[in-house]
Amino acid sequence: MPMNKHMRYALKKETSEAMPKGSAAAAIRKMLPLLADEKKGVALTFVAVIVTSALNLVGPLIVGYVIDRYIGAGDYRGVIVFSGILLAVYASAFVANYIQMRVMGGVAQRTLWRLRNDVFGKLQELPLAFFNQNKTGDLISRINSDTEKLNQFFSQFLMRFAGNFFIIVGSAVFILFINWRLALAALAPAVGIFVFTRAVSSWVRRTNSASLTAGGALSAEIQESITNFKVILAFNRRDYFKTRFGAVNQQNFRAAVRAGMANELFTPVFEFAGNIALLVVLVYGISLILAGQLAVGLLVSFVLYVTRFYDPLREVARLWSTFQVALAAWDRIGDILHFQSDLELVRGGEGVRTGDAPVIEFRNVSFAYPEGKTVLRNIRFSFSHGKTYALVGPTGGGKTTTASLIARLYDPTEGHVFLDGRDIRSYEHAERAGKIGFILQEPFLFTGTVRDNILYGNMESSRLSNEGLEKSLADAGLSELLARFDKGLDTQVTQGGSLSLGQKQLIAFIRAVLRKPEILVLDEATANIDTVTEAQLERVLERLPKGTTKVIIAHRLNTIENADEIFFVNGGEVVQAGSMGHAVDMLLHGKRKS
Repeated sequence: MPMNKHMRYALKKETSEAMPKGSAAAAIRKMLPLLADEKKGVALTFVAVIVTSALNLVGPLIVGYVIDRYIGAGDYRGVIVFSGILLAVYASAFVANYIQMRVMGGVAQRTLWRLRNDVFGKLQELPLAFFNQNKTGDLISRINSDTEKLNQFFSQFLMRFAGNFFIIVGSAVFILFINWRLALAALAPAVGIFVFTRAVSSWVRRTNSASLTAGGALSAEIQESITNFKVILAFNRRDYFKTRFGAVNQQNFRAAVRAGMANELFTPVFEFAGNIALLVVLVYGISLILAGQLAVGLLVSFVLYVTRFYDPLREVARLWSTFQVALAAWDRIGDILHFQSDLELVRGGEGVRTGDAPVIEFRNVSFAYPEGKTVLRNIRFSFSHGKTYALVGPTGGGKTTTASLIARLYDPTEGHVFLDGRDIRSYEHAERAGKIGFILQEPFLFTGTVRDNILYGNMESSRLSNEGLEKSLADAGLSELLARFDKGLDTQVTQGGSLSLGQKQLIAFIRAVLRKPEILVLDEATANIDTVTEAQLERVLERLPKGTTKVIIAHRLNTIENADEIFFVNGGEVVQAGSMGHAVDMLLHGKRKS
């Protein structure tokens, strides 16, 4: 699923920092701030590049001077002396080049480290809608593969391009100084190279962008297949996923081949132009020598400088493909870095909490998912402190959407949600998360221990020792649930490990209850738990502070029989169902009784 198409629904673009899609120079200007913390290293590398380029440019001049001054005169002592000088020049250039590569390699790796942190940090700021609309495998590809392409740009392209640029300019200056007419003939093919490069660069960039996108789609397909492998085995549909993978792999193959052909297009063209230039120089130069207008040594120097001019161009041709890949990768990374969450913090909406303000209030709330139908239409209701509310209704009726709006996983399309009398958008994210606990039907756990998972996001309990944490769990009535795990708090939790879905739900339940939230939302939280354990959970819920409001989403009626109020959610409406019998009747008929 292309990110650019769908990201706009969940995010808004920073207009002042929008990613440039056309100019390579503009893209480089956007990338250079990534090196802001590496100014000393970049400066040292830049000096080393200048020194290396200058030393390499001195060599041909010395060679031409020695041919005309010493070899022609038979003075071999002078040849030996200048050979030593030339050796010292090239040895110094080698040392400077080593310093350049060593320093810039460290700069590139540190920049890569920071960039990956920035991309991952930005992903953590984005709303749930973003992840619903973009495949995990593609996001992993952006963090891992695309950032590596930028690392290659900084470690290989940037300074080598700068060094080649100085050599190219210096060589052009020297040949113009030696013989400007011969220089113009030698530089004529370079004009054709420039025109050709300008003509095809945007196409090469688009081709590389398509290849990276296809690579992201391949990663997404692999991730999805591995995640759902149990389902594949259960339904014996290896053939189906093999066919899907084959199609995506074929698409990636074709895109990679096109990108490879595009990237290799520069090298033969640059090689051809360089060979034509040498041929022109030799023919024209020999004619000048025969006419007595040019010395042999100067022609040798001239040929060496022309080689110095076109050899870097050949390397630039190879580097240019790396540059185009980096630009395409930067476009994909920049799409993440330069978008903001649409879950904005609203200032001036704090208000003053009053004692009788409902804990949650929906005022004329409507909601629709991106490119989807409206799920909720102009609904109004409120929940009081300390009561238990049940949301019932058919599958797809909007129960989980309503709960998600309570927890501000989404913002309403229209209307407002209030928490404790304040616009919920005026709460800092940490403050809001501390007030609202959410237990999902399919809980997500991190690799680690049970302790790591139940303390996730709980700064207060994180400071407790194991003994203090166990006491806190006992006070909350959670010790019996913890006893379900062989090693207690030290039980290992791994992705695809030995824990059952019910045990994972217990961990999520403990994690939410331990935070002592004002509102506890249970979205089918007992769907995979046996009746004995469910009874234990009921006792735990009864021990919550009296002011805790519980919102229960359930299909099993015994789960909601003790609710103070029951709301029926369907057809874009949220209405009070009244008695349990009325709720059952509404569930059976899928609508409110008249």
